[in-house]
Amino acid sequence: MSFIFGSSRDIKCVYNPGNNQAEQNYDGSIKTFGVDIGYQKSGVMVWGVIAPTNNLGAGALAGDYVGATATVALGLGVGANALVGGYKDSIALQPFSVQGMEGLNVAGGIGALTLKAAP
Repeated sequence: MSFIFGSSRDIKCVYNPGNNQAEQNYDGSIKTFGVDIGYQKSGVMVWGVIAPTNNLGAGALAGDYVGATATVALGLGVGANALVGGYKDSIALQPFSVQGMEGLNVAGGIGALTLKAAP
């Protein structure tokens, strides 16, 4: 459930670095500050990772990210996010993520994402 001034959701993330490297798991939360009206039943986000190296060590994505966010859902919906942060603000989560969700929701404003390495 979200409100006109913002929302907060717990998330679980899996980072697949490719190149036969092991997947990394993260827990975290995503918060929206701005207009966020409605509810979401479930959702999936897919982000590309842009970093100063293609060999990120385990837990390298842990940290705080911030940027612009917008979503619209009427039954099924889509969204876009532009988030920058992580280690010394050197990691960008793909400028426009693809987000699929179920619910009735309209949101726009500033998004804040916090990721912590999960066991």
